[in-house]
Amino acid sequence: MISKTFNRYIWLLNTLLQQRRLTFEEISYRWKDSYLGDGKPLALRTFHVHREAIAELFGVEVKCDSATYEYYISSPNELRSDRTRQWLLNSFTISNMIEAGRNMKDRILFEDIPHGAEYLQTVIDAMQRGKELQIVYQPFDGQRATYHLQPYAMKVYNQRWYIVGYLNEHEGLRNVALDRTVEMEQTDKSFVMPKDFDAEEYYANTVGIFVNEDLKPQKVVLRVYGVHVEYMRSLPLHSSQEEIKTSDGEYSDFMYWLCLTSELTTKILSMGEKVEVLKPDILKKEVLKRLLKTINRYLIRRMFNKI
Repeated sequence: MISKTFNRYIWLLNTLLQQRRLTFEEISYRWKDSYLGDGKPLALRTFHVHREAIAELFGVEVKCDSATYEYYISSPNELRSDRTRQWLLNSFTISNMIEAGRNMKDRILFEDIPHGAEYLQTVIDAMQRGKELQIVYQPFDGQRATYHLQPYAMKVYNQRWYIVGYLNEHEGLRNVALDRTVEMEQTDKSFVMPKDFDAEEYYANTVGIFVNEDLKPQKVVLRVYGVHVEYMRSLPLHSSQEEIKTSDGEYSDFMYWLCLTSELTTKILSMGEKVEVLKPDILKKEVLKRLLKTINRYLIRRMFNKI
């Protein structure tokens, strides 16, 4: 469980995000009524210590309006739009919720996350220090092998942690899944991350985690039917999503610029009959090929069951 001190920082951040502006007296009163306060008011000195810690950990300033003596977060929209900080905030907020009501832990359910989180600190430390990692890796479809990786960045996708970096043995950029890592240790060998590497840019035109640098993004148009249109509007398939046509609730067409990867095809198929590929033809044919393969399996099974 996250330390109580850290939970205090999160409580203060959340309180100011929700209430926008509060005097110290109002903050102290709310603190007293929270599970963290234990019925005691917040000391002014402790409050200022927490302000400094929040600035250091999250890069967020808690400022004071000299006219009203109200405290507020200087850039709330920046905090909400920063995915890394928002992810941290959400994670620790959930921890706070569970800590505040332990009797609720059986009623707040989470997806199972594959192992690998135990390596996070090692990876982050190696990234900060610019040190190579030696990993023993067990792919789903191959032999266990030892690799040497220069960790550039990390990404979460489908509840799994991945490292992207230069893999010495393959002489190029690769994604490494932490849940397929058997052993990991930081080496003494230093590396310098290329100045032109940008993690956001690296994944900019792909759905999923695996990037084929030989592929160029193409115009993709999907037709989405029924109530699933609202789902796509609220949770876009990709950041490049643009709604280009709509037909009175019957369907909407969405356009993207994407590399045509296997993960994209899988994602489209997972949406079933709610989504149809309009462009490009090569993607339409790939989706159809996979659908026919699936249908044939069911037909063959049905034929055998009749025999």
